[in-house]
Amino acid sequence: MISPLMLRGLWAYRGFVLGSVKREFQSKYANAMLGALWSVLSPLAMILVYTVIFSEVMRTRLPGAESGFAYSIYLCAGILTWGLFAEIVARGQNMFIEQANVIKKISFPRICLPVIVVLSSLVNFAIIFGLFLIFLVATGNFPGLMFAAILPVLLVQVLLAIGLAMIVGVLNVFFRDVGQFVTIAMQFWFWLTPIVYPASILPDEIRGMLAWNPMVPLIEAYQAVLVHGTAPDWQRIGLVALLALLLCGFGMRLFRKRAGEMVDEL
Repeated sequence: MISPLMLRGLWAYRGFVLGSVKREFQSKYANAMLGALWSVLSPLAMILVYTVIFSEVMRTRLPGAESGFAYSIYLCAGILTWGLFAEIVARGQNMFIEQANVIKKISFPRICLPVIVVLSSLVNFAIIFGLFLIFLVATGNFPGLMFAAILPVLLVQVLLAIGLAMIVGVLNVFFRDVGQFVTIAMQFWFWLTPIVYPASILPDEIRGMLAWNPMVPLIEAYQAVLVHGTAPDWQRIGLVALLALLLCGFGMRLFRKRAGEMVDEL
């Protein structure tokens, strides 16, 4: 998917990529009195809200789970990982447009831009998910060795997000309606994925349609590991991995074919 020439270009500009990721993180909290501390406080507040509201106030119970924190963990497992997916796609769709001035003025491998987007999103996710893991350990809900199953699922999810981000990022340069459409589509996609509700409560005819949603096996895999401590359905994850590779391949092909024309359109 990525040619040896692109890899050499990425390695040669690794300082530019890592510097851009660092600048993005610093600029996010540059004018805040508490600075980077907000990167910890914001997700911590979200986890506490879910825990207090659903576990203590509403006493919400997840079917098939005994822990009082089960629904809070179910929510965080879905929302945090969806957040990573949504951030890569959302930032990817505008990465070439937002960096138009840099692209026109500086000569560098354009493939650096999606890499910067993915690394920046992963840094944000690592902070948020790290706090979530501390919460799991503190409440006695850490799944133990089964947690290792999260890593290949996360890799497939990131590949799926990269494939989509590359495609919509290139298309958005030539057709600006793409960005608006993707923003709306992502909202529908979120609610059509069992993140805040279990799929078991859906009518049979609606539940059957979830088989066409590639995010369902991924989100359910996180929930299986983190809530129930059980292994993901690797067969379904394998099918999503195949789709992710196809999207990445198509996205890279589209990018290589249109990279030269993008400068004129920006």
